[in-house]
Amino acid sequence: MNSPELQKKIFLLLLAAVSAAFVWILLPFYGAVFWGSVLAILFTPLYRRLVTLLRNRRTLAALTTLLLCLIMVILPTVLIVASLLREGLLIYQRIQSGELNFDAYLQQVTGALPSWTVELLDGAGLADLPGIKDALSSGALQGSQIIATQALNMGQNTFEFLISFGIMLYLLFFLLRDGAILSEKIRRAIPLSAEHKRHLLNKFTTVVRATVKGNIAVAAVQGTLGGAIFSFLGIQGALLWGFVMAFLSLLPAVGAGLIWAPVAIYFLLTGALWQGITLIVFGVLVIGMVDNVLRPILVGKDTQLPDYVVLISTLGGMVIFGLNGFVIGPVIAALFISGWDLFVSTREPSED
Repeated sequence: MNSPELQKKIFLLLLAAVSAAFVWILLPFYGAVFWGSVLAILFTPLYRRLVTLLRNRRTLAALTTLLLCLIMVILPTVLIVASLLREGLLIYQRIQSGELNFDAYLQQVTGALPSWTVELLDGAGLADLPGIKDALSSGALQGSQIIATQALNMGQNTFEFLISFGIMLYLLFFLLRDGAILSEKIRRAIPLSAEHKRHLLNKFTTVVRATVKGNIAVAAVQGTLGGAIFSFLGIQGALLWGFVMAFLSLLPAVGAGLIWAPVAIYFLLTGALWQGITLIVFGVLVIGMVDNVLRPILVGKDTQLPDYVVLISTLGGMVIFGLNGFVIGPVIAALFISGWDLFVSTREPSED
């Protein structure tokens, strides 16, 4: 009855059960664990240099790396989010008070269009100004209301936020200090050949670093440039629009153009020719070149993923996992391609 095979099956079942229970326990702090792990992967090279400089004092090196991470990444992010929430609240109040009038903007646009264009839009059912105005007002109100709600929730759930933030920093410290030991244990636990384990784990860390560093660098540059040109042209809410462009720039190819292109068209249709032309030239030659030059260097070169795979996996990841998906999506895509490459390479010799 108590055969070795039965013992092995029971042990594996117990192992799967406790592993699932452990993951279930971590789910409430999924975001903190995820970003603690991502930051550990990003800052491990810096930590290793500090270990050498500090004569192998790993605890001091981990604390120093944690402090640098706070200064370089976390504090600026908190300040940007706070400014964004304040801007969103102001826009929400302006829409509620009627100060932001979409009807006037639509009247300006349709008044500048030729009669044949208006007739064409009318035939397609796109000239219903009240309907379009209501849709725009509703969309803007909902968007700003979400920001306002999030700001209120952050204020009400400060304790929960601080706990998650503390868990992320706590986990980051130990992943930096003991990451090599944990990594070795994971390598030993994966039931694959040493070569396959090395290939897949190296691909995982490479894609995480390239995706986060590359996409955040591109987003920061495009968002800053977009916000700067909007501010220069006198567009209200330039900070908020800059953040939206930074967020959309996570999508390769289209990205920030989803914001600046409609604004440029609006300028041209309403007679603000120099603003429209300036925005188009700046958007294509400056903002667009950032995507065409920086992204292939920072993301595509290291991940070795085609642009269309990066786009689809990023979109799918963000739909399923939210903001975390811009990292998770490309990582899954890279592991998928690498896994199949390994599978094909192991089958080819036997077929020959």
